[in-house]
Amino acid sequence: MPERHSHPHHYTTLLVWDGNTGTGTSSYAGYSRDYRIIIDGKPPIEGSADVVYRGNSSRHNPEDLLVASLSACHMLSYLALCAWKKVRVTAYEDDASGTMMANVDGGRFTEVILRPRVTIAAGDDAALAMKLHETAHEQCYIATSCNFPVLHEATIVEA
Repeated sequence: MPERHSHPHHYTTLLVWDGNTGTGTSSYAGYSRDYRIIIDGKPPIEGSADVVYRGNSSRHNPEDLLVASLSACHMLSYLALCAWKKVRVTAYEDDASGTMMANVDGGRFTEVILRPRVTIAAGDDAALAMKLHETAHEQCYIATSCNFPVLHEATIVEA
């Protein structure tokens, strides 16, 4: 495994609001929630609020991106662990979901459930493949940064 060092990694993004329809935020209904996330050297991400908050359903919302970020981080940690432990993953899908409770004070996520379905090469250690989800969770930078449970309901399939 690569050596782990205690040093900061910095990430920068530029968020540009595209929603001024002429009068800014003069009323709650009078502006668009559309925005762009710009990260140097990468395609922009077009975002908006969730539809229930007057957002644009054709764009990514922050809630979707949070669930996707947890799913992607877990997968990347898991694939690295499998490579180091000689478990050959040949396919990976995750049907992830998150629950957010809205209330008068705003709201918060109460949990995210990751449901990775992993296919490994015939003859590889399925029990180890399952156990590595636990280690991947412990090493996922995004999951360990959350103040709500990130649960896993993994399935291992041997090819």
